[in-house]
Amino acid sequence: MPETVHVDLPGRAYDVLIGPDLLSAAGRHVAPFLARPRVTVITDETVGALHLEALREGLASAGITLEALHLPPGEATKSWASVERCTDWLLDQKVERRDVVIALGGGVIGDLVGFAAAILRRGVRFVQIPTSLLAQVDSSVGGKTGINVRQGKNLIGAFHQPTLVLADTAVLGTLQPRDFLAGYGEVVKYGLLGDASFFEWLETQGPAMSAGDMGARIAAVQRSVQMKADIVMRDETEQGDRALLNLGHTFCHALETATGYSDRLLHGEGVAIGCALAFELSARLGLCAQEEPSRVRAHLRAMGMKTDLADIDGDLPSAEALLDLMGQDKKVVDGQLRFILARGIGQAFVTSDVPRDVVLNLLRDALRDRS
Repeated sequence: MPETVHVDLPGRAYDVLIGPDLLSAAGRHVAPFLARPRVTVITDETVGALHLEALREGLASAGITLEALHLPPGEATKSWASVERCTDWLLDQKVERRDVVIALGGGVIGDLVGFAAAILRRGVRFVQIPTSLLAQVDSSVGGKTGINVRQGKNLIGAFHQPTLVLADTAVLGTLQPRDFLAGYGEVVKYGLLGDASFFEWLETQGPAMSAGDMGARIAAVQRSVQMKADIVMRDETEQGDRALLNLGHTFCHALETATGYSDRLLHGEGVAIGCALAFELSARLGLCAQEEPSRVRAHLRAMGMKTDLADIDGDLPSAEALLDLMGQDKKVVDGQLRFILARGIGQAFVTSDVPRDVVLNLLRDALRDRS
């Protein structure tokens, strides 16, 4: 039996199922939500080639048919053009409000398809089948959907909770090592923001998890999802506690914008670098001991992850330009940058009280270390 995390939002509650071989059991899990035995699936070309047939067979075992749309892989797919393509196709498929749209893929597909479902007929139901570690532990849970625009990442979107999430941990075995480690950046984030014992567990179990230990993978995904669910249940639309989930993201989104949402920097890699910078900033502000950012960096390095700005290939803009990009972030309130800082591992909090010059000097030092 898969592990189950229940996201108990009034009127919009749903389960996240976690374990191997959920694709082959998809029909049994999805059937209770269907008014008629057909679904539409939107995926990307890479994921579709790997997993669509397994999903088709899993649905067929319960008498459910599917029609699928394949989109190009990559962050650039989270665009207005793709939203139009998705909604146009779904309407051609005569998708009704009582139908279910399935997002089969990583965070890009989940965010995009969730947004298309949110605006189609003012909201149709959708099921998340996340195929990357990053999507399983983070983007598939909590109902944040959206696309990127010229001004920044995820600035257009909606809160639209899924009907069900199927996190098949067996599909993680098809990920390239770099993509798996990028997702691990989000796993580490949960320990850093609110559970020091989970971070300690990762320090010992992270290598086994990376090497393919299924028990460790299930445990890490389950703990991450439970932490996210607990926070989302307290604060669905990010008025307070949910902002903690953005640990590392203020730096990350600026770096992603600076690198053009390209393969130079994957989202989870940006999160890892952003977490290291957030802890360094916390130490410089006297909030935590200098040993804490050192410990964060040591673990990320031990896992073979990007840790510093020096690990990003190619040119980066100046510290001043990066700070300006941070100002476009959704976490800006009344023109004030909000940072998630920490008093120690597992002790994150939200603040706007960060002197601009301290951030600027931190970025200057980080850029200097590149040269």
